[in-house]
Amino acid sequence: MAVDPQPQRVALTRQSPPMIDTLLALVPDYGAWLMLVATFCSCLALPIPASLLMLTGGAFAATGDPALTSVAAAALTGAFAADQVRFYVGRWGGGALLARLGRDRTRAAVLTKAGARLADIGIAAVFLSRWLFSPLGPWVNLAAGAVGLRWSVFTLAGIAGEAVWVTA
Repeated sequence: MAVDPQPQRVALTRQSPPMIDTLLALVPDYGAWLMLVATFCSCLALPIPASLLMLTGGAFAATGDPALTSVAAAALTGAFAADQVRFYVGRWGGGALLARLGRDRTRAAVLTKAGARLADIGIAAVFLSRWLFSPLGPWVNLAAGAVGLRWSVFTLAGIAGEAVWVTA
């Protein structure tokens, strides 16, 4: 059996780097601004790896650039702003959405029970959904607005929970 002396050439295509590589490369130059935008988008339920970016921002901040306080404040501000947006979306449009979903008797009973439960333990649900059960956070924000949770209670619990998330 003869061996081909000329190996086949494989065309290499240039692929763009994954989103996370691009975002991580931006941390040294745009640290605080990137944290603000990333946490804002992440808390609106967009698929942004905010926790990984915050860890990277903390690592860069440990070397002195950017400042840890600016990165933490930006992350907290972005998360707080997104929480408020989702809460008010729930407040303004959530009632109509709940009424539409509640046309089915079975679903109406579940929604009524969930709304009453959120009204009872709203502060704990908001606080824990900021850091411990963070994937639920955007949806808890909408539900809290829709069931009429007081804004002051929502905001205090949200800030406390976001502060735990940012510092952890």
